[in-house]
Amino acid sequence: MKFAIPDGAAKILRVLEKNGFEAWVVGGCVRDSVLGRVPEDWDITTSARPEQVKALFARTVDTGIAHGTVTVMLGKEGYEVTTYRVDGDYEDGRHPKSVSFTANLREDLRRRDFTINAMAYSPERGIVDLFGGLGDLEAKTIRCVGAPEERFTEDALRLLRAVRFSGQLGFSIEPETRRALSLLAPNLCHISAERIYTELVKLLVSPHPDYMRTAWETGLTAWFLPEFDRCMETEQNTPHHCYTVGEHILHSLAGVPADRVLRLTMLLHDVGKPAVRRTDENGRDHFKTHGEVGEKMAGDILRRLKADNDTIRKVTRLIRWHDDRPAPEPAAVRRAVSQMGEELFPLYLTVQRADTLAQSMYLREEKLARQEKVGEIYREILRRGDCVSLKTLAVTGRDLLEIGCPPGPTVGKILQRLLDRVLECPEQNNREKLLLMAREWI
Repeated sequence: MKFAIPDGAAKILRVLEKNGFEAWVVGGCVRDSVLGRVPEDWDITTSARPEQVKALFARTVDTGIAHGTVTVMLGKEGYEVTTYRVDGDYEDGRHPKSVSFTANLREDLRRRDFTINAMAYSPERGIVDLFGGLGDLEAKTIRCVGAPEERFTEDALRLLRAVRFSGQLGFSIEPETRRALSLLAPNLCHISAERIYTELVKLLVSPHPDYMRTAWETGLTAWFLPEFDRCMETEQNTPHHCYTVGEHILHSLAGVPADRVLRLTMLLHDVGKPAVRRTDENGRDHFKTHGEVGEKMAGDILRRLKADNDTIRKVTRLIRWHDDRPAPEPAAVRRAVSQMGEELFPLYLTVQRADTLAQSMYLREEKLARQEKVGEIYREILRRGDCVSLKTLAVTGRDLLEIGCPPGPTVGKILQRLLDRVLECPEQNNREKLLLMAREWI
């Protein structure tokens, strides 16, 4: 089996081999090449020691010298070159206590997480597959190299990586590997929130975000997202729904594009429902205020997972308004755009459609028809350039001060009153007209 590798990676292999060392591209780039995908990174493993690698190339960076990794710079491209190594004991469920170098490729490959990531390739020698990675790629299976308990005990992040690779590739998890996920799920307590968040997002933006179900079934989510477990256990006895809250969430995830903000929004959009669930005398469930409650809960969750502030702001705001249903009338849609924000309103439309398609068939056509009409009106508002925010209002706070408005909160209140008028009647977004109204109010 042969496949093309970048010129830079090929050059590094040639230089190392010319100087008497073994060298291979390794790991994910081999896996993706076999699958016909374009690899994002090309990692290289070699029998050369770090100092020997550095001596052979003009520009290198000590990116992980303690673990044998040197980044070789060729122009603007960097390639990680790592010496064959054997990891010592893992004491914190994440990092080896020590690392020793070896001249044996097999020893290096056997320390890797999954068989599909434990293959090496050289243009001259082809693929080295010592642990059945090619067979598992063909069988679409995620399997640990060696004993799953050992691999997951070494690095608990591999627990989530197993589910993430399963979602990215659409593979099943081999039974013994899956059993070890459940057994060692508590080890996730050793993993930082940042690393968990990274793996969670990779799973969510994969072709199979609903494989979050696997993370729940194996007990992983209990250790980093227990709120999701409550959703999976919460029934929805209402004609609008046919799933538990959690199953509804899982069905909604694929209804939005593979975008971090949208997928996180769908994951958390109903997270407030278990907390506000009320059952009436007829046995019907109600979830009033779940949007507002969910907004706060989602903010707490995302901050706990160390998400960035921009993502938190967008996701929580979308959750706050995801169930809002403006009438399909221009004034109502302008008010909704103003309330949610021009940046987020098109995302809100996407979120609400996905939410509806993951519900029961009850009134589905009516719901979708209203949403489509709201979307049409929104696009017409954009085409006409109607004012929907203070930034496109024909007057500013400075204008109000110049006509005698007292400085302070009054300026903001009058601007908001003017915007409210323009949202109802966009033709009134005229400087002279608005200043006349403002003078009367002042």
